[in-house]
Amino acid sequence: MSFARGRPMLWGLALVALSCLGVPRPRPAKDPAALRYNITYVREPTHALDVEVVLVRGTPRAFRFTQPGGVHTVSAFREDGERLELSVRDGQVLLPSDIRFLRYRYELDARIGARGPDLFSGGGEGDARHLAGRAYLIRPNQAPPDLRVELVVEGTEALLPWQPDDTGLYRLRAEDLVDSGFHGFGGRRCQVVSPDAVLDVAVLGHFTWVDDTQVCAWLKQAAEEVRTVRRAFPYPRVTVRVIPVPGREGPSLFGMVLWSSPPSISLLVGQDASAASFERDWVVLHEMLHLTHPAFLPRVPWLSEGLATYFTELARARSGRQSAERAWEELVDGFARARRVAGARTMEEVVTDGDFALGTYWTGALFALHLDVEIRRVTGNRRHLEDVLELLAERGPTSTFGAFGVAVDAVAGQPLFDALLARHLRRVAFAEQEGLLEALGVTAGAEGIELVSARDSSLREAMEGRRIRDVSR
Repeated sequence: MSFARGRPMLWGLALVALSCLGVPRPRPAKDPAALRYNITYVREPTHALDVEVVLVRGTPRAFRFTQPGGVHTVSAFREDGERLELSVRDGQVLLPSDIRFLRYRYELDARIGARGPDLFSGGGEGDARHLAGRAYLIRPNQAPPDLRVELVVEGTEALLPWQPDDTGLYRLRAEDLVDSGFHGFGGRRCQVVSPDAVLDVAVLGHFTWVDDTQVCAWLKQAAEEVRTVRRAFPYPRVTVRVIPVPGREGPSLFGMVLWSSPPSISLLVGQDASAASFERDWVVLHEMLHLTHPAFLPRVPWLSEGLATYFTELARARSGRQSAERAWEELVDGFARARRVAGARTMEEVVTDGDFALGTYWTGALFALHLDVEIRRVTGNRRHLEDVLELLAERGPTSTFGAFGVAVDAVAGQPLFDALLARHLRRVAFAEQEGLLEALGVTAGAEGIELVSARDSSLREAMEGRRIRDVSR
């Protein structure tokens, strides 16, 4: 997750009630083994999502909304057509055993009007809308691994994390609904195509000074910069929703990745942003760099944000979008700002204060830098932190903090991670900064950061340079 430095998140959560609908559609007969979701995008009298769920015999009877608050009542229908009104309590609904259909409405515009637009529960302009699937999709409380799901969307073009077939049918697993990612309805489409990946993009609103071609070029630049960190773009297909924010000029005001399968990205972008401001943007790159590491379970925000923050500056230097001096200046400035906030607290105290405070990003970035340097030192500059990411990627899209440490030691060829982590956690935050930067030859001169010859300056130069891909792998 990223937000414009020094700015709070722009949108807050809103909670409103939801009305229910009438008679369900006929049950689809072609594949009775799959739980079926029929979603209709409604415009009149206001924008809403009508959701119908066709149950399968043997489907779990306990359902829930992952993000409660948007739906308060669900209409349930028995086999004989009898209709029951079921209350949603703490996001959960317990169904009688003979229920075959569920119907409910998620009032998009009412949610937006109650507390303002929100990245999760609703936003957009004109005929385009954006929200997280977890806000409006009811799902089995437990997701049996053998339970298949079919989903269709009618009424508008949708951009969901998944790829539909030629008929518009999404074929999913029940576990795909646990984190169902970001969803976009309406708007316009563009596509970023690279040698190893496709980014499907929805632009959900209008811009004052840039067109969709320029928006797509901006995203393509960021995707190419990700490929300076990993051998290939981490996923063959990713979806990106771009939401213009009226009255703002900043290129990226806030961004987030949700770990759907595959991951999905959404970005709040100033409606008055210029093409020149896109060149200075770092937020979209930061979000895409989260794709280079696995989803850590349980979450370790300082590690995931630290990795993305560290590589954001190196990737921009490697692509030539900023000089090496500028990259180090950005890192040093970030360390300094976070250090002022941290005061005399240890790193351990800083990272337990809040998931996404300033210290979370920059203590993590300093630790990532130190890890990279130590791996390069002990391997004679032949291995590096990116190799840890490659190794973890071979093992799957999720990982643990412990597995990350094991991967570091495997790449380094010796125990390294635990001792370095303990050294950082127990000391005052950023205490390792001066010695580390001095050894790399990163110094503060009269006109800003200067890069000079030092003990580890060869490591620094390799870190700044464009990664050479191993075509044999």
